[in-house]
Amino acid sequence: MYLTQSACTILQTALPSAKAALSGEIAAAWRNGTITKIGDSRPPMRPMRPAKPVLLPPQQMQRRRGAAGRAALLHAIAHIEFNAIDLAWDMIARFADPALPRAFYDDWVRVGDEEAKHFLMLSKRMEAFGLHYGDFPAHDGLWQAAQETADDVLSRLAIAPLVLEARGLDVTPAIIDRLTQAGDSESVAILSIILKEEVGHVSIGRRWFTHIATSRGQDPLTIFQTLVRRHYRGRLKPPFNKLSRDAAGFHADWYEPLVAQG
Repeated sequence: MYLTQSACTILQTALPSAKAALSGEIAAAWRNGTITKIGDSRPPMRPMRPAKPVLLPPQQMQRRRGAAGRAALLHAIAHIEFNAIDLAWDMIARFADPALPRAFYDDWVRVGDEEAKHFLMLSKRMEAFGLHYGDFPAHDGLWQAAQETADDVLSRLAIAPLVLEARGLDVTPAIIDRLTQAGDSESVAILSIILKEEVGHVSIGRRWFTHIATSRGQDPLTIFQTLVRRHYRGRLKPPFNKLSRDAAGFHADWYEPLVAQG
């Protein structure tokens, strides 16, 4: 078995529970030495997707309140984590390079494994509301960003972990506060685990962005800001969770110039 081949198998698995389970199995096989070779299998432009959720433009997503709102919020986060499983394994398969050290693959296998764990925890929590993943519509923004950055690993690292996942660090504390006020301690416990592990994911993104930029003779901060301006269609907006960003080694000199220049 090859790691890239296994990554492609995950990407070609549509059933969410099967995708998450397979992610854990492949991660364990990599760690225990059952899989040792990287390989050169290349992934599809889009991973397989289940029939639901229906994907809508972000502006068409409805706001819900009360218990239904909490359930919809958990569903939205689960959708992000589901996409994040594919983003991690796509990173491995799409950008496999003999010049990259084993530690690169170790890190992204870890990310894929943890994103799958996050998805399964959220899926189980939604069952307490009588819901399943796919019961609400969702948006396709994460994979649109993946397609936008499919031709360059630095672009992918800039946008996926260092913009989109870093944004998760910013918004999750407020979500935890909202759920705490609603007395939803079970969901709070899950999101607290996710927040802690996503700090690690942003750190991994920052580390490999720096490594690859430096290996190309580029200044990491300068090329990061150039790539975000080129590929990110939104705008970086404060407030930032500087405590978590700093814990990831992703300091303000990386991203604050992007805010100042819009």
